[in-house]
Amino acid sequence: MEQKTIALVAHDTQKLVMAEWASKHKHILKNYNLVGTQGTAHNVTNITGLNVKPLGHGPDGGDIVIASHILEKNIDMIVFLIDARTPHGHEHDIQTLIRICVLKNIPLALNVHTANYLLK
Repeated sequence: MEQKTIALVAHDTQKLVMAEWASKHKHILKNYNLVGTQGTAHNVTNITGLNVKPLGHGPDGGDIVIASHILEKNIDMIVFLIDARTPHGHEHDIQTLIRICVLKNIPLALNVHTANYLLK
């Protein structure tokens, strides 16, 4: 069976939360191909030791790169820990990524509780 791929994305205020979540679930996540936006990938890799392949910096189009990987059927699930309290200059890219997940029926967790649920 082909190994599934999970994309990890976190806004700046959520990067530590993402790394803590990934550390807690390292025993599960090590069985997946992991990709993410550049900052999130580096942060999770540095803190957990998991190999997370960076696909581009979020504000510079990284969210769109991940969306294109979904369209190419290379991503099976996304954990995107958002900061809903802070406006983001690349909000259109974020909305595009969420829309692609909906259109392509890709499981998308926008908070830790949903991410926990999807890993079960």
